[in-house]
Amino acid sequence: MNVDLKRAIIIDNYQNPYHKGLIKDKTYIKVNTNNESCIDNIDLMVKIKDKKIEDIVFDGEACAISTSATSIMIKTFIGKNIEEIKKIINHYEKMINEEIYEADKLGELNVYEDIYKQPNRKKCALLPIIAIKKIIDNNSEKW
Repeated sequence: MNVDLKRAIIIDNYQNPYHKGLIKDKTYIKVNTNNESCIDNIDLMVKIKDKKIEDIVFDGEACAISTSATSIMIKTFIGKNIEEIKKIINHYEKMINEEIYEADKLGELNVYEDIYKQPNRKKCALLPIIAIKKIIDNNSEKW
């Protein structure tokens, strides 16, 4: 993916984030995640049914990387089952940490393939993944 396309995807998802805005619905699992070293503070709400993510919404204050990563992650995860999501998370974390990964599993999340060049931004790109992992780990009895 070329640099201009990456930049365009990140900016679009920052300026027009997908599913931004929390809702009042007790069927969603809510979690907060933040980055202690900056302003990033995101609330994520996830609706899971039959081991599949039906919906995700979010809100909060965050930088362009965290906001866009959350938006792209939401688009990537909605409609997928927990096992598929775990595989995507695994490849995404490997990409962020400069390990061998399968780029074809990540779709638009590949825009962060060079984030390792800015180590202080890694947590920004990982913030929504940390939130999803909390939800999966803390609610495993439901699936």
